Amino acid sequence: MSKRAKIIAVAVALAVGLTWILWSVVAGNTGVDQKVISFKVVDPTLSTVDLTITKDPAATAQCAVQALNEQFAVVGWNILTVGANGADAGINSGHTTSVTASVRTTSLAVTVTVDNCWIEH
Repeated sequence: MSKRAKIIAVAVALAVGLTWILWSVVAGNTGVDQKVISFKVVDPTLSTVDLTITKDPAATAQCAVQALNEQFAVVGWNILTVGANGADAGINSGHTTSVTASVRTTSLAVTVTVDNCWIEH
């Protein structure tokens, strides 16, 4: 391989690596952090989850909440919307809010998780 071909190959490899790093950082940052505090399986048709959502107080966030059975199959799904907060709402000057979400289920769930959260535009 010529010196010029080696330089081009290294430049292409660096460009691909840098693009992958930037994509990983940007795509992984949704602007919303969530933490499941607890969940409750009420009965075979309903589960609830208590969680905290941390986001810009002026933003509206949505989270996909899912209930799973013993085989980790999804047996319930709900989109939770958390609206804008005032600075006096929640904690951390309105950045963090505690919420409870309900999930209707088709069969008995054993856990409730948050699949993903995002800022609504």
